[in-house]
Amino acid sequence: MPLFGRDAELKMLAEFVGGPAEHAGVLLHGEAGSGKSALVAEAVSAASVAGLRVLTATGAEAERNLAYAGLHQLLYPLRAGLDALPAPQRDALRAALGLAEGDEPSAYLVGLAALTLLADAAADRPLLVVAEDVHWLDSASADVLAFVARRIDSEPIILIATLRDQEPSPLRDAGLTPMPVDRLPAEAAAEILDTVAPGLASTVRARVLEVAAGNPLALTELPSAEFDGADPVLPLSDRLERAFTARVADLAAPARTALLVAALNPSDSLAETLAATGRILGSSPEPEILAPAAAAGLVELGSGTVTFRHPLMRSAIPAAADLAERRRAHLALAETLAGHQDRQAWHRAAATTGADETVAEELERTADRAHHRGGAAAAIAALEQAARLSEAPDARASRLLRAAELAVDSGSRGTAERLVRDARTAELSPRQRATASWLLSGFEDGVREDVSRVSELAELAGSVAAEGQDGAAGRILWGAAMRCFWAEPGADTRRALLAIADRILVRKDDPRAVAVAAYVAPFERGDVVLAGLRELAGAPGDDPERDRYLGSAALQVGAFDLAARFSETAAPGLRAQGRLGLLARALAVQAWSRTRLGDLATAVPVAAEAARFAGETGQPFMYGFATAVQAEIAALRGDHKQAKTLADEAERAGLVAGARPVLATVQLARGLSALGEGRFDDAFADLSRILDPADPAYQLALRAYFVAELTEAAVRAGRTDALRDILRDLEPLAASTSSPALHIGLRYARAVLASGDDVEELFLTALRADLHGWPAERGRVHLAFGEWLRRQRRVVESRTHLRTARETFDALGMTAWAERARRELRSAGESSPNRGPDAREKLTPHELSIAQLAAEGLTNREIGQRLYLSHRTVGTHLHRIFPKLGVSSRADLATALAALGD
Repeated sequence: MPLFGRDAELKMLAEFVGGPAEHAGVLLHGEAGSGKSALVAEAVSAASVAGLRVLTATGAEAERNLAYAGLHQLLYPLRAGLDALPAPQRDALRAALGLAEGDEPSAYLVGLAALTLLADAAADRPLLVVAEDVHWLDSASADVLAFVARRIDSEPIILIATLRDQEPSPLRDAGLTPMPVDRLPAEAAAEILDTVAPGLASTVRARVLEVAAGNPLALTELPSAEFDGADPVLPLSDRLERAFTARVADLAAPARTALLVAALNPSDSLAETLAATGRILGSSPEPEILAPAAAAGLVELGSGTVTFRHPLMRSAIPAAADLAERRRAHLALAETLAGHQDRQAWHRAAATTGADETVAEELERTADRAHHRGGAAAAIAALEQAARLSEAPDARASRLLRAAELAVDSGSRGTAERLVRDARTAELSPRQRATASWLLSGFEDGVREDVSRVSELAELAGSVAAEGQDGAAGRILWGAAMRCFWAEPGADTRRALLAIADRILVRKDDPRAVAVAAYVAPFERGDVVLAGLRELAGAPGDDPERDRYLGSAALQVGAFDLAARFSETAAPGLRAQGRLGLLARALAVQAWSRTRLGDLATAVPVAAEAARFAGETGQPFMYGFATAVQAEIAALRGDHKQAKTLADEAERAGLVAGARPVLATVQLARGLSALGEGRFDDAFADLSRILDPADPAYQLALRAYFVAELTEAAVRAGRTDALRDILRDLEPLAASTSSPALHIGLRYARAVLASGDDVEELFLTALRADLHGWPAERGRVHLAFGEWLRRQRRVVESRTHLRTARETFDALGMTAWAERARRELRSAGESSPNRGPDAREKLTPHELSIAQLAAEGLTNREIGQRLYLSHRTVGTHLHRIFPKLGVSSRADLATALAALGD
């Protein structure tokens, strides 16, 4: 039957399939029965004619709890290409699909493997990937498809997905072009009805058109239903289900039984359906048993398959059966699926109405297998169902808490809270109480919390430790300590946390003790933390997660060089493990620190990648943090319009969550822009907010690390008295810690504010300090010293410092500061050569990252593995990069970028 009223949709799909398209694919969304599948069928037909290879996967409600079931459907035809994948990707994908034993794979490593497999296949023949009913895909498969969708814009791959309105799916935010499939206009609806039911009486025809209201499925299915005027406001989906069940009621009992078994079996295997039906009927039925259902338009029989014409038909049939019939069908399927342990366990669970420890244990083993394959959502669902069937309260609580722990690990906060709440309805053992307490403390990102929560966690850590649960107490303490970075709990709470840490974390060389002290007491324990960090920096790092939080700890105490080093050390391991959530955090700290050090060449691509991964992994705090760093970089480069746009975006993320480090960095970026534009009063106001305890941008540690910028703004705005008051508050902090950033800032401030005979000595003292690895700060001192010398009419001496400052800022790409040095040099009687844009300024952050890796000698495939892209996408980017830089080879590329590390 032709598709009436869908010309616009068909044209759009034809453009996607005909390619090349500007987007990765299209997401068709609409109500049940709106015709999404019919449109997809037309697209598949057009793709086949155009020579594309078509791969399909269809979500099934009964398979939502089977990890990677949808991905298995999609990639099974490409299984021969698995051996060509890089080893980590191959092993992860084999484990996820249950094709081999292995360690629990990262969902993102599975995603990269799927992307590579698809891209390799598309190199031989373009692909159309079709994912229907993605709202019913298992969570792991849906996440992988969303990962792939974000990365195929440079591939000969088109993705078409269908989604029911109001249903959640990660594919909604995966960059696909949305295509609403609305109800049909009256004229098209009438054409459909007259085509499928040309002999309807006028009153029945009018009634069908009224009830169907433009829904194509209703227009084709309702004409055979009886209209008695009842239920005038019954939802359309309910009317359709009634129409389908009415057809089922007309079938003979054996056919109804076979149809029910087929509806409850997520597989379309006709052999499985017939075998299970035979167990119920005590016979060996032939496929003809389903012929009446096919004749009634409920199913379609293929070569060894039985498929329902619409998902509503599949769901209507079990709903119309009684409990005893459904139980018999599930048990028959369980017996039939003896070789499929997970499917068998779910059918047995569905047939169990009361507690049954045997079935609960089977589900627990199903959860183990799902978790081992990286299917956290499937494992959580199995454990929750096992808890429902548990005979003993202790076993029920243990299973719920284990499910909650998996939810915490996968970032599903709402699910974790619900599971912990359910577990607490029973009498918990001391260990279970401790587990329930520390689980939710693991969330450090994403939701605004009352700062009193930190105090509660401090008390909780103490009480849990008193019960002898030091491990759980340490985890709770860590969760509380991290919150001291994002929020401000107050001095009393910080002291209480520190006292508990001293009791629990007694080993001072324990990395956790160092990190907790840094988060909770960055100044009071600054020297201890710095000593610990320097000692740990010398030890070989074999735990990327440890290095990640040590990088964060170093940031708290103003050791930005160590923060960058630890974060850089952590990143390769986190990449290899596919832990993109933690990688985003490590990259954000690295970018923040590198920017503060003036290493913009490194910071630019790192900050962009941090923002991308943070957004993709659902970490709004970290996304805001990385975006604020990008705003700071733009301000330092003199791109003030971009700095404002990025700062505003970061502020929105920070304000919603109350994330103080995000807001502090936003104010720093705004202050730097104002300085670069000569708006000194604005600059001082922007930067002063970071030091005001009543301001949302106040952050206990970070407020002490912007002294140089604040000093410059104050001096130029004529606010030196206010600045001296601020410095009087900061000097005692310097007495308690050797924080590099704090002391560098204070040395600069003392020199700039001095007015007596000691000015020159104070500048020389600032320059004699260890500024190795802090080029921006050295350049700042040279600039200020040169300006002072020129004002003292020591012009010749001033030129040396001003020239050094200009060369430093040119090399760092800090355009606003380089221009200031040029102006000062002109006033000192020396001209400066014009500076053209260097290689890094001609490229986007993403291109710069790829170019740097290519210049290091990495192949396209190796770059793709590093950045979680396909190697073909990397090649496409390099083809754009070469003309921008005026080079034609990788060797030339290395030369063009060689200056970036100078």
